[in-house]
Order: sequence, then C-alpha cells, then structure tokens
Amino acid sequence: MAGRMEKVKNNPGIFRRGGGYVVVFRVNGRQRKESARTLREAQRLKASRLTDRNRGEFDEQSRVPFREYASEWVGRYPGRRRGFRESTREDYRRDLERYAYPFFDERLGRTVSQVTPRDVANFVAYLCEERDGKRLADATVRRILAPVRSCFATAVREGIVRHNPAVGASLPHRPGAEPDGEEVRVLTREQLRDFLRQVHPSHRTMFRLLAVTGLRWSEGVALAWQDLALDGSRPHVKVRRALVRGRYGPPKSRHSKRDVPLERSLVSELRERRRDSEWPGEEDLVFPSEVGGPLDHSNVMRRVLRPVAEEVGAPWAGFHTFRHTCASMLFERGANAKQVQRWLGHHSAAFTLDTYVHLLEDQLGEPLELEGEAGTRAEAGRLGARPVAAAVATLLPPSPSPERGSTAENPL
Repeated sequence: MAGRMEKVKNNPGIFRRGGGYVVVFRVNGRQRKESARTLREAQRLKASRLTDRNRGEFDEQSRVPFREYASEWVGRYPGRRRGFRESTREDYRRDLERYAYPFFDERLGRTVSQVTPRDVANFVAYLCEERDGKRLADATVRRILAPVRSCFATAVREGIVRHNPAVGASLPHRPGAEPDGEEVRVLTREQLRDFLRQVHPSHRTMFRLLAVTGLRWSEGVALAWQDLALDGSRPHVKVRRALVRGRYGPPKSRHSKRDVPLERSLVSELRERRRDSEWPGEEDLVFPSEVGGPLDHSNVMRRVLRPVAEEVGAPWAGFHTFRHTCASMLFERGANAKQVQRWLGHHSAAFTLDTYVHLLEDQLGEPLELEGEAGTRAEAGRLGARPVAAAVATLLPPSPSPERGSTAENPL
C-alpha cells in the first residue's frame, strides 16, 4: 500500500511520500502523478511538465517505460531509407532486448522522457565493460546504439520527447579492438593452397571464389548465374543481393553493391561448373544445395570448413577468414586502402585501414633515391595507374583447368 502523501512547504504540487517525492499536475483536466527521488529532482520535474503542458507538448506516451515504447516502435519502424530489411528489424529487436532494456529499464528504471544524454553515455560505458574476459568490439557497440538512437529520433518526430539524448554520444574507438580482444587472422598462402587442395571438389570453386573476391558468406551463397559476367574482356561478379536469415535482400549497405573482377582460371572453372550443373538457369544459384536451394551456413561450417581448416593448421578459421585473406593478399600486392575498400564493399577506407592495419609492413624500408623515384613516377604517369581489376590475375597463382572429375595440381 502506498504511503501517505504530505504537502511540501512552499512547493505546491509536490508531496513527500515515504523516502521520496510525488509531483502532481493536470493535463486536459486529468490529474497526473510522477515520482522523484529528491526534492530538487521533483522541482525540476514539475517545472518540465508544466512547460511541456503549456506548450502543448506533453504526451501520455512520454511517461511509459523505455521498454514499452521501444518494443512498440521496433515493430513499426520503417527505416530511414528504402530497403530497410526485416533481418535488420530482428537485429534491432535482439539488441534492444539483450542490452538496452536491461540497462534503461531494469537498472535505471527510466521512462522515455527521463533518459538523458548522461544515461546514454553510461550505457555506452556499460557496453564497453569487460565480461568474463571478453569485450564487445567497437563496431558492435555502434551497432547496439543504432536502434536506441533511431527510437529516440522517432520519439522526437512524434512529439513525445523534445531532444534525442543519443545524438552526439561519444562512441569508443579502440584501434584493433576485435571481439575477445583478438586481431583479424588470415590464412597463409600455404594454408590457403592446402585448404583448396583438400576440400571436397564440390565446394572447391566456392571457397576459391570467396578467397579471390572477398565476398561475404551471405553474398556468395546468394549468387545466381545472372550475377556472373563471364564473357568479355573484364569478367566480374556483380554483388547485388545477400541471403540473411533465410531471406534474400540487398547486401549489407549501399557500398556493398559492387563489381569484383574475376581472374581467367576461375572464370573457366565457373563456366565448367555451370555446364555440369543441374540448375544452370539465369536465376538458379551458383552454389546450391543438393536440392537446388541455398546452402546452410551451419552445415557447411561443421561438415566442410572446420575439418579441412583443422587439417591445414587453422582450426580458428571461419567463412570471414577468406575475406580477410583476400584483403591481406591485396595489400601484399600493393593495393591501397581505397582500392581494398571498394573491393570488399566497406563503407570507408578508414574502416578498411583500421581493420587491417596490423597486416601492413611497418618498417621504414630503404632510403628514397630522388632520381630513381622521379623517373619511376614520370614513367607511371605516362603509362597510367594499373586499375585494381587488372591486378586480380596475379592475386593467386593461376591453376590449369583440371580435367573433369580430377583434382587440380594447383587448386589456387
């Protein structure tokens, strides 16, 4: 049973109850009550509510718990741009339930209107805490904050709150910070060569394409024959969709839509694969399951990738390892951060460089010789810079086209 409310001298509309305070005010003739822990907090709350009421900005929903408003919001949010995917909505819902609700509701007990910029800053610090020897990567922290920021942006547009407390929140930037504190790991050329020799022939072309193009698993498994341009002088793969949680949709971001060049020996393998496939139609998958549908990530990981990865001394390898390995080989052959960014479909060259900076040579090297450098630069200017697409042929050692049914001597 609630305690008795006692008037606070010289503070009309504020009452003391137990160890706290209650603010009483009216909106549209109806009495409202809100609690505060201290008298100063109650005074500020009263002034804020009266200001909102007088401006016509007070909304009943501003008093609901953050969880209640955000749960309703995430089910109807249309996204800020076209192409908002249901898989993204599911990610938002998962991150809100796993991180935001426990913090803002269970720990702080905030309503939508009570969340402050300081609360959001403390939320970011909470996400950065180490738990059981592990920590969230900076990119993960940014991802988790995204639905919180979008939720409050909607609340501002709907007149429920005046300001978005998540705008301007300082996000962590810890160079090299990866999940579990580990750096990006790549296969050596020898490990990659051995992997492609040992993997089952039915999957060899797929893994080779992942290593050469740097496609994400979701992009590679969604490839249809119409996405491959195998004829002409510049064969390439057109990345236009991805398979996420069983649904086809646009790739991860607008930067992920790209054309990645293919080298000639891989083009020959792909042509042969289509010729022998039970599903060679334009809309059929390049790497289908036995029944023509998309491959299952967990099955291929458990039955194909992990056993071979252990054999070549890389038990830690996953599908993304082939993407990292592609980036490593591109940098090794002299590609710059902007070229690798466009090749992989990252949103910025700075992100690419930050992710793979530990792979780059950090020695100063030989001294510059002005005459030689000037001559080299002049020659390069006359010949023109070699585009990234033309460099793909030497990304990996070429392999001869194997006879049908045989194993290539050099599967790279």
